[in-house]
Amino acid sequence: MRKLSLLAFSLILLLSGCAPNFQQEDSVVQTEDKKEEKAIIPKYNISDNYYRTILPFEPGEARGLVVGNVNTRYDINEFETGLMRIAQNNFDPKTYLFREGQELKRNTVRLWLNRKFTAAQLTEEKLEEKDNIGLNPLIEDNVDFKEGNNSNPIYLAHILEHNYLIKGDDNTVKLGGVAIGLALNSVHYFRTAVGEPYFEKKIDDKEIESEGKRIAQEVLKRLRATKGLKDVPITIALFKQQSKSSVVPGNFFAYTTASKGNSAIDKWESVDERYFLFPSTDAEKLHREDVTAFLNFKQDVEKYFPNFNGVIGRAFYVGDQFQDLDITIPIQFYGKTEAIGFTQYVTGLVLEHFPNYISVSVNVTSVDGPEALIVRKANETEPFVHIY
Repeated sequence: MRKLSLLAFSLILLLSGCAPNFQQEDSVVQTEDKKEEKAIIPKYNISDNYYRTILPFEPGEARGLVVGNVNTRYDINEFETGLMRIAQNNFDPKTYLFREGQELKRNTVRLWLNRKFTAAQLTEEKLEEKDNIGLNPLIEDNVDFKEGNNSNPIYLAHILEHNYLIKGDDNTVKLGGVAIGLALNSVHYFRTAVGEPYFEKKIDDKEIESEGKRIAQEVLKRLRATKGLKDVPITIALFKQQSKSSVVPGNFFAYTTASKGNSAIDKWESVDERYFLFPSTDAEKLHREDVTAFLNFKQDVEKYFPNFNGVIGRAFYVGDQFQDLDITIPIQFYGKTEAIGFTQYVTGLVLEHFPNYISVSVNVTSVDGPEALIVRKANETEPFVHIY
């Protein structure tokens, strides 16, 4: 039971992205905007894949905007954690500390996400010409610019900023790097008038990429003109978010890093990551053997409850390499012993059907909430099991 309790606690820490350990490793004087304030670096780091966050925690200037701008919770989670993953290519977690974005103000992000406006549209929005800094394309005066049309997609959905701090020799921390995530729409939603139904238009991948790179160059130019960002390395990553009805997240597909003082993007690095729904036609085409293993697992789960048919999986690939599989099993139990027996059975199936080199997590849920959690990390033989 001790192991199970520790697992539950560890998973809570993992989801939070930083362990709430307030033991003081170092007290540093953080100099920003000519103010001196004490900051604490947490002693404990849950993984080399995560950054330590200085305390007290500083919420991002644009905090909360992501919820309304990004389509699904799956996209929000991947957008945030994926940007941290990409940042590690330039900002080593052993050296850098994490802080939510403080350089781009909330109103600035809102204005950048707008369309460009005509003079009449500025008047209607009660904005001034200095506010006409939207990164999305202009739409004609004779079209309802709030509703859009078939030929004028909104490409940029959200801008996410992460700051990476570095500790100096004089007992201070300073901004050592910035990562910017640009969430791009893969589906354009529009309607002809208020009250009319929405239409959907899929945006071609090449169009998403070209527009994303165009926007990225302008964002870099503006960041360099921002106080304190002229001589800081800046990484910009492009994220393609999925449709509003998707049950798998989108993915980053390219990133670039501008060195200190550089205002031009020289080259882009490809990011070959993708999520698949198991089972699905796309997954079947590209990863037949993995889907077959999942279907065998699913079939064996259904043997326990013959009338049950609700096992779904979200598989994560880097290139062609299978990395993670997150399985959800929604089911109704009529007693705790039934839940315990089912969890034991499913744990055995995880070991039987899935190779040891991938991480597998199984969430068993009911109408009452979570019932059990099974986690088998890559290259580990013994899974951790927790029954709520």
